[in-house]
Amino acid sequence: MSLKSKFKTFFFLDDENDYKEEEIIEEETEPIKQTQKQPTQKNNIVSLQSIQKASKMVLVEPRVYAEAQDIADHLKNRRAVVVNLQRIEKDQAKRIVDFLSGTVYAIGGDIQKVGTDIFLCTPDNIEVSGNISQIMQEHEFENSRW
Repeated sequence: MSLKSKFKTFFFLDDENDYKEEEIIEEETEPIKQTQKQPTQKNNIVSLQSIQKASKMVLVEPRVYAEAQDIADHLKNRRAVVVNLQRIEKDQAKRIVDFLSGTVYAIGGDIQKVGTDIFLCTPDNIEVSGNISQIMQEHEFENSRW
């Protein structure tokens, strides 16, 4: 086997003409047996379309801090989560955001505030583009929870 053919085999650059030439050579040496040689390297190719799954988004409105672990489980399962913290106490909401920030950091994702007490947590397989501008007046800033 020549250096060129080894290089082609290593990078899967063999084309069909090479296989036809090999078939002809085999047929000449063994006229009784007619075998079709199939490329084994081509079987290792996997379509990216078959790997990609539909992404899901989960909407959560926790009432207690204990629900933070369920939200983290959704993130670990590669689902985006919108967390509405408007119906929970301020200290509990802050603990949830801290917990989710750590979870998102651990999985390489992102967390963004998208509204008043509403956060978007995304795993690394979901890309968020754009931003939401926050126009706050002074009295709203004083009364805000964050």
